[in-house]
Amino acid sequence: MFNPLKGLGDFQKLQQQAQQMQKALQQEKVTVEKNGVKVVVRGDQQVLEIEIDGVLENRVSQAINEAVKKTQELAAKKLLEISQGQE
Repeated sequence: MFNPLKGLGDFQKLQQQAQQMQKALQQEKVTVEKNGVKVVVRGDQQVLEIEIDGVLENRVSQAINEAVKKTQELAAKKLLEISQGQE
């Protein structure tokens, strides 16, 4: 007999794995220095710091983080539209 709730356990497991990965990525940092610009980014794509010619530019970091957040929201919206269209 078909159990429509069987997939729920798989979904919860995937959700837990995604949360674990998110936490692990938040602990990682990548630093790139090139042409007088230094950028520090967390593994979850959060820009922590931008320094240009030795001057910290928080405004640039904030603008980039907002743009990344908006693209993530757009991606989530599109994924939801696609998944609803396949039902």
